[in-house]
Amino acid sequence: MVLDIIYNGEFCPSDKPIIHSSNRAFRYGDGLFESIRVVEGKVYNFEGHFNRLTAGMKALMFSVPDYFTQDYFLNQINSLVQRNGVNEGGRVKLSIYRKGVEPSYLSEDNLPGFVIEALPYANNQFQLNPEGIDIDLFNEMHKPINDYSVYKTSNAFFYVHASLKAHEKGLKDVLLINEKGGIIESTNSNFFIVSNGVLYTPPLSEGCVGGTMRMKIINLAIANGIKVYECTISPQHLLSCDEIILTNAIQGIKWVSSYRTKRFFHKVSDLLIQFLNEDVAANY
Repeated sequence: MVLDIIYNGEFCPSDKPIIHSSNRAFRYGDGLFESIRVVEGKVYNFEGHFNRLTAGMKALMFSVPDYFTQDYFLNQINSLVQRNGVNEGGRVKLSIYRKGVEPSYLSEDNLPGFVIEALPYANNQFQLNPEGIDIDLFNEMHKPINDYSVYKTSNAFFYVHASLKAHEKGLKDVLLINEKGGIIESTNSNFFIVSNGVLYTPPLSEGCVGGTMRMKIINLAIANGIKVYECTISPQHLLSCDEIILTNAIQGIKWVSSYRTKRFFHKVSDLLIQFLNEDVAANY
């Protein structure tokens, strides 16, 4: 069955072309995106996603129309989720691009266009990965720290290249390093370590993506009596910590089983996935 997408407010079949070669997201990576989890046929934590998207459009100097409200996009997404029969677990991708068609970096039109996709997802609730993943460091490139580091922009070559290198090494993921040598995130997740029952994660000032699940986990941990500290994390910390945890909006929480010769377990990860699903149940 061919699923639909929404292109600037209109339903379109997903197997038909909609993007012109002049599209600025295609040409220059001039856009943003949000990946959003669906549980029980309803989007989860949409307010967090919309707030980041709005801040990102402002940072990238879009001329945002008045009708680009949280309710507008929530209605658009819900209509597509229902139309595509995503009645349980699902994933939504909301992509924003600058509409200008000039064949140059400067655009005369800073209005945004958008595409929404909605697909079923294997799990309805958040589930911890049954087997941990093996990781290493990605040292070939360092992520710069700037005003755009916290957003999920369409210009994602850094993450693509790191993902390719991870695959080349037979790894599920790699940890990324900023220009000051601090570990900040993985190719698709924010990053926590656990030492003596305390969670540590890099602050946004270190250049990591301002993940919606990162903030959700911080708040849930604190609400349940787990201490959380934001601090610089170095490779040495990986060899002395008790757990490494990765978080993103779609998978929720992933636990890491090994970094080089160091092995880990998932005691705190088990607690956090429980807190996360309790939060889902409380909101549905």
